[in-house]
Amino acid sequence: MNSMMHMPLLISAIATHAQRYHADGEVVSVKTTGGVERSTWGEVMGHARQLASALEGRGMVQGDRCATLAWNNRRHLEIYFGVSGAGQVCHTINPRLSPQQMGFIINDAKDRVLFFDRTFLPLVVALRDQLSTVKAFVLLGPQDDEAASQINGLLFYDDLIAEGDAEYQWPELDETTPSSLCYTSGTTGNPKGVLYTHRSTVLHTLGGNQPDGLGIGASETVMPVVPMFHVNAWGVPYIAAMTGCKLVLPGPNLDGESLARLIDAEQVSLALGVPTIWMGLLNGLEATGSKAESLKRTVVGGAALPPSMLSAFRDRYGVELIHAWGMTETSPLGTVNQLLAKHRPLDDSAREEIRFGQGRPPYGVELRLVDSQGHLLPCNGETQGELQIRGHWIVAQYFGQDESALTVDGWFDTGDIATLDANGYLIIRDRSKDIIKSGGEWISTVELENIAIAHPGVANAAAIAARHEKWTERPVLIVQRAIRSQVTEEDILESYAGKVPGWQVPDKVIFVGTLPLGSTGKVLKTKLRDEFGDVLLADPS
Repeated sequence: MNSMMHMPLLISAIATHAQRYHADGEVVSVKTTGGVERSTWGEVMGHARQLASALEGRGMVQGDRCATLAWNNRRHLEIYFGVSGAGQVCHTINPRLSPQQMGFIINDAKDRVLFFDRTFLPLVVALRDQLSTVKAFVLLGPQDDEAASQINGLLFYDDLIAEGDAEYQWPELDETTPSSLCYTSGTTGNPKGVLYTHRSTVLHTLGGNQPDGLGIGASETVMPVVPMFHVNAWGVPYIAAMTGCKLVLPGPNLDGESLARLIDAEQVSLALGVPTIWMGLLNGLEATGSKAESLKRTVVGGAALPPSMLSAFRDRYGVELIHAWGMTETSPLGTVNQLLAKHRPLDDSAREEIRFGQGRPPYGVELRLVDSQGHLLPCNGETQGELQIRGHWIVAQYFGQDESALTVDGWFDTGDIATLDANGYLIIRDRSKDIIKSGGEWISTVELENIAIAHPGVANAAAIAARHEKWTERPVLIVQRAIRSQVTEEDILESYAGKVPGWQVPDKVIFVGTLPLGSTGKVLKTKLRDEFGDVLLADPS
């Protein structure tokens, strides 16, 4: 018996909904060339239809991959919906990867079209001879004679969509049709592709925007600072289109002062990004004198949230920081840190302690902990183990690979060391590759970093495992001083007193001008270990 309608879960249905029911909703985009462009959801989805029509007219078929090298802007948003809606795959490329890695993933994905912002013209010119499958290069903008002189047959986005039919009808696809492709950051070895489907993306959109998820409503003004090339901007473009909220796309300038001015100008109420962005925003707010009065909350993910940042935003600006966790393989939402009713009677410090963790999973995903032999561990908030996940929007196998990415019983191993409590509240203690194993005991680099970053003289810090003759590994702290700070090693080590056991205090503090950041804004600890991993062998005190 089939008593209910069945409609496939498709990204094109989100586009249709946006165009039909909130066509006048605002989409504000900072242009690559500077200045602000104003559009609407109706215009964006109309252009998406024209793009889909134009691509089909030029021979693109379902399943073909279309790559993007682009910032968060209006044209990139149209590509999200136009390419996937037509049954092709939107492959967002992280421009912060090395040129060698970019060339690898474009060829690995067998991309047929490469859309790119003007910023990346020199990169595309340098790479194009290596890109064996790309048949069309499309500059995201109007006609540009200088650019055309550098790439034979270069197409221009504005001309391309003008070829398309604004009344184009989205095809009826199977909901398991692939929709978008993201590659991991490739910190060790070549990046690996994760191929999302229409079904997984729509379920992620629905599950991620529950009241205890991102909770985005139509009356909000939302600014994803997390790039659209980083796990589909955490799904925010789809959520924004589904709800009709005002969407602010910040373009290429993500420094603190630019973001502070944009927040005030557009009255942004919710922003999302990695901790390094919010460190910069704190400095930008101070420099501009902004009080960020419209900003009510930010969602922080991609790396652990330093507790000192939470209190800085709350106490100075009245902004709530919400911790979340996920990864490319999880689309990315795995947990969001929202409180339960039983937490209301707790005092401020107790509630804040809960907020430091990564939160609990929404319906649609499950978490568990196992030991190194794969045995289940208790969820008591204390026992640490290897974190595994499964659910409706979790990877099953990597793109182009035959073998499963899962355990024999169907879970994905995240590579994180964590604790879970009975309500599913997650605390990431460390990455399994980063955690320090000293004399058979574990030391969390995240905890050591949070303490260091709380010191007013520290701009950023990273703890690494350094080799030691007696204890195998010992913690060493690499510190970037705050501007005009004269903080010393002794000052920083004193800040650990009473906060961790004495044997967990770093053996050494090393000051550097800047910490190396990877393509997603995370500190590259592999580089730090290569440079400083033997520092204690020369001085094994």
